[in-house]
Amino acid sequence: MQIDTRNLTLQDYNELAETMKRAYPQMSESIWSKKSIEKLTKMFPNGQICITVDGKLAAVALSIIVNYDEFGDDHTYSDITGNYTFNTHLSTGNVLYGIEVFVDPEFRELRLGRRLYDARKELCELLNLKSIILGGRIPNYHKYSHELSPREYIRRVRDKEIYDPVLSFQLSNNFLPIRVLKKYLPEDEASHENAVLLQWNNIYYSKSPNTMQDSIIRLGLVQWQMRHFKDIEAFYEQVEFFVNVMGDYKSDFVLFPELFNTPLLAPFNKLSERDSMIELAKLTEDIKKKISELAISYNVNIISGSMPVFDNDSNDLYNVSYLLHRDGRIDEYRKIHITPNEKRYYGMKGGNEIKVFDTDCGKIGLVICYDVEFPELPRILADQGMKILFVPYLTDTQNAYMRVRHCAAARAIENECYVAIAGCVGNLPKVNNMDIQFGQAAVFTPSDFAFPSNAVKGEATPNTEMTLIVDVDLNLLKDLHHNGSVQVMKDRRKDLYETYLK
Repeated sequence: MQIDTRNLTLQDYNELAETMKRAYPQMSESIWSKKSIEKLTKMFPNGQICITVDGKLAAVALSIIVNYDEFGDDHTYSDITGNYTFNTHLSTGNVLYGIEVFVDPEFRELRLGRRLYDARKELCELLNLKSIILGGRIPNYHKYSHELSPREYIRRVRDKEIYDPVLSFQLSNNFLPIRVLKKYLPEDEASHENAVLLQWNNIYYSKSPNTMQDSIIRLGLVQWQMRHFKDIEAFYEQVEFFVNVMGDYKSDFVLFPELFNTPLLAPFNKLSERDSMIELAKLTEDIKKKISELAISYNVNIISGSMPVFDNDSNDLYNVSYLLHRDGRIDEYRKIHITPNEKRYYGMKGGNEIKVFDTDCGKIGLVICYDVEFPELPRILADQGMKILFVPYLTDTQNAYMRVRHCAAARAIENECYVAIAGCVGNLPKVNNMDIQFGQAAVFTPSDFAFPSNAVKGEATPNTEMTLIVDVDLNLLKDLHHNGSVQVMKDRRKDLYETYLK
């Protein structure tokens, strides 16, 4: 048996007419005219789909594109088709409207209707249309009309208490019932002229015409070797080296580690840990400006790891990461959860702002090291639309690193997002409290069929200075959210618990 899906042509008309008569024996007088099929196949050939079985026409789906705002949710079949002229078709419209589907009864066991609907969905995504909308018949309604309203009938079909050959099929194909349409198709006596307005949303839709291509985001992670620099210019040279490399590889983001500029503490090593960190903080503003210039010059968004910031008014020391956009904008995030080590040696204070950042690649989140071990924080960011979470970290031992790694991997699964982590490696003698580092940059994914089986998109060699460049697809996150094996963000029991921002 050979099953083929292709565009309908006018040469198929005679077979179409015979197949439609067999599919709708009670509506044989409503067969499509040859003139109508000719017009549809000329003005929108991709929207007219058929399936053949061993060369015989077995199933047909007809569609037009409309500017749905002109019609709204209260319309008739005659309205949407321009009184069957199809003059309502508009190639620049925003909705694929289904005007016909039928399957020859001889082939109904082959589930050809599902193939037709899959082809329609692919077309909707390809054309970047918002949704597929149609008025679905309810042909079994006449059996229950004496006791049930159309609305109650729809509810019972949805709850699988009643089977309807059309509506049950639509619901199984992820179409959502919007409302009842009265007097939708006057000749449909079995439905008592009622129809159900049904909608399937294209989760990949974007106002950008290149939404399918623009979903791929390239992440560049820097596994930074701790080393002494003779001066700050040598430090800048090393930073620019990595930014240059990432720029050459067309990265959208570059992630540096937490406190990656601490080699510049060496001249202040005779001071106390806190005082030396305050001295280092005096360089932060200039470093921020320099890296911002690099972001613009090399056309990459840079997360500048983190650096100390000292507030002279409050006498408080913060651990701050900057998001340096390639268009020149600058955002900052202050580490919220301060480790016992940071409190003891530096007297650092935690920040108090939780928010996602809008970038030219969508919404991202940013937390620093210890922050990722608190699941509430990334969950709040995910609820605000975050799709990629960046985590610069600094860990001295392998067990400290594993805490960050495992928590970051969990955050990717539970928040349906990507998580990128980058840290420092190597030793740094003659700098108090920065003696040894352990690190392995990595990008974690959710755990489902579309992602790597170990939920790790990429990882660097441990404890070696290198870069990790990884592509992530935001459309895979959309598909996971709507169609995943598990749908964590949707299935939360908000009737029992919530995570919210005070």
